[in-house]
Amino acid sequence: MRYRFGLMVAALWWGSLTALGFIIVPLLFVNLPSPAAAGQMAARLFTAQTWLSIACSMFLLLIFNQKDAVAADNRSQTAIKFIVAGLLLAVLVEFGLSPRIVSARADGGNLKLLHGLGSAMYFGQWICSGFALWRLTQTTKPGV
Repeated sequence: MRYRFGLMVAALWWGSLTALGFIIVPLLFVNLPSPAAAGQMAARLFTAQTWLSIACSMFLLLIFNQKDAVAADNRSQTAIKFIVAGLLLAVLVEFGLSPRIVSARADGGNLKLLHGLGSAMYFGQWICSGFALWRLTQTTKPGV
């Protein structure tokens, strides 16, 4: 039961990153009247996504970082590495890169470079959450 609930949380994490990064934010830039308005709304949504990512990854670590026989299998241990990497990327983007993007927007800094770095780190988080979900859904025996 605990393992299945963890799978649902991993799916929520990956699915929310997918929906926000590949559907919602591009639609903001297409449908809002100005790129500045779309950027402000996207920033708020990315902050909310960061907190959801932190909650999901911490919950996954609590579920799968156990010493018992159910959670200590190889797929869980491999998934933990991707979960930690995704968590670190989320925290780095929100607390390390986002303030620099805001200040670069205000003083005319290298916004394009910072935005590209943030996009790459978001994509890395998406990859980490996807690999964690993929690894957790693998069966231990072929054909099962």
